[in-house]
Formats: sequence, C-alpha cells, structure tokens
Amino acid sequence: AVVCEAGHGCITCSDRGVPMRVLSIDAAGELAECEDGAGRREVVMTGVVGDVVAGDVLLVHAGTALLRLGAGEEGA
Repeated sequence: AVVCEAGHGCITCSDRGVPMRVLSIDAAGELAECEDGAGRREVVMTGVVGDVVAGDVLLVHAGTALLRLGAGEEGA
C-alpha cells in the first residue's frame, strides 16, 4: 500500500509544498505572482484557496496554491 507521510513530499513527484507570499493578483483574481523565501517568483493558480490579497502566505505545489498559511494586508 502507498503511504503518504509528512516530510517526504508528494507521493507523485516527490516535490514539497513551498510557502510563498502573494505579491500581486491578476484582474480576474485567478492567478497571483508569489515569491518564496529565497526571492524566487512564480505565477500561482489560486482557485483552490479562493480570493487572496497581497501579503497572504500560501502553500504552493506544482504552481497551485493548496492552502492559505497566513492572512495578508487588506486592500494592499
């Protein structure tokens, strides 16, 4: 049986979720430009977590936000 254990990453691709801070959101609110702790930027799909604002911290895997880790600044 396949077991998914925390700390080992995704059982499909061995990748790990990366915390990323939202920098900006597109006009449709479906994509966000995000930055990780090392300064690497990525455009992320946000449909799974719903509306996000600049400053939110998201757990990102394979270009998709899976979980909101922290709230950002309203109106930013």
